[in-house]
Amino acid sequence: MAARHKSVETKFMEDRSHVLESLKRLDRRSFLKVAGAAAGAVLAKGLMPPHSFQLVEVANAAVTKSFETQGESGNRPFRFAYLSDSHLYERTINQRFIRGAVKAVEDINALDPQPDFVLFGGDLAQLGRRAELEMGRQILAELKAPVKMMVGEHDWFLDLGESWQDLFGPPNYSFDWKGVHFVTLMSVHEKDFWTARHMTPEERMNTVAGLDNPIQSRFEVGTAEREWLKKDLAKVSPSTPLVIFSHSPLYKYYRNWNFWTEDADQVQAILKPYRHVTVIHGHTHQMLFNQIGNISFYGMLSTAWPWPYAPTGLPALTVQMNRADPFDQLDGLGDGNLQVRADGLVDKVYNLWDRNPISVKADYLTSHGKIDRPPAPQFASY
Repeated sequence: MAARHKSVETKFMEDRSHVLESLKRLDRRSFLKVAGAAAGAVLAKGLMPPHSFQLVEVANAAVTKSFETQGESGNRPFRFAYLSDSHLYERTINQRFIRGAVKAVEDINALDPQPDFVLFGGDLAQLGRRAELEMGRQILAELKAPVKMMVGEHDWFLDLGESWQDLFGPPNYSFDWKGVHFVTLMSVHEKDFWTARHMTPEERMNTVAGLDNPIQSRFEVGTAEREWLKKDLAKVSPSTPLVIFSHSPLYKYYRNWNFWTEDADQVQAILKPYRHVTVIHGHTHQMLFNQIGNISFYGMLSTAWPWPYAPTGLPALTVQMNRADPFDQLDGLGDGNLQVRADGLVDKVYNLWDRNPISVKADYLTSHGKIDRPPAPQFASY
């Protein structure tokens, strides 16, 4: 038995070394396929290490001096939770992503006290099918807290948003909560590349899903949405804190993978007059931090799979998450929550499912990394 165990272990290490070396040569399109196959091989051998899941306990956001002088009419600290990028297939195709979304819902339901609301950050579905969106709605309906929805490109481009809007309402909306103005902004429009090519809806969806496909255009908020944003903010005082929910980053990270918003500069100009602005985005499936002028940016985790960091364009303030094990299907996945302070800035907790939570304070971004720097990962990312 001992000899047999040693042989299996040796074979496992050889397979692991081979895949790690192969991953260095992969393009983004091939990454998920190889990593998924590797995870499946290890599971088949019964060698997947156990996980230690840790729920997040978050103290109330700090009450600042400015809040103490404002009284009940001023900003009040609160928190909300987030989920993003579940990429649900129908159950007969892929149940692992469904389990990831269900677990995230259970984790958030276990928080005590409950968050004020839950933001879903887009890409609920993988192929934009009505059945995928309806299944996602059923999963999210189990949340105890109210849910705010944001659309992603995977939810939109099969039928150009018809099912999404029927199930969840308009992709652009705003609301006020405890002294903060929240805006959910449609940011994944693309210029029409499909009509002249006589693409079917499925071909259009598959093209957009392959983010490094040169046929498609880049994401943009678009003229109509930028005008909508201007009108929405016209009634908001420059001193009112803003939190913007956007699926794609409202800056230019890496164009080849469409980690990019073409008209980001124009959107930033609209937000420039406001004292405190925080943008929460999904899409990139990774921890990302950025600060541009008065705007703080946080990238959200996925419940489906992690993406590698892009080879160029990574914001300088980003402390990369530790994703060193392609054999671990949960490595780099998670949910989290955000504490909105009395001054309107946001402290964020990333709850990666197989490690301790990582806290990123607003002061780290607004100081451009001079204070409150998050700890560096113990292992290099890939």
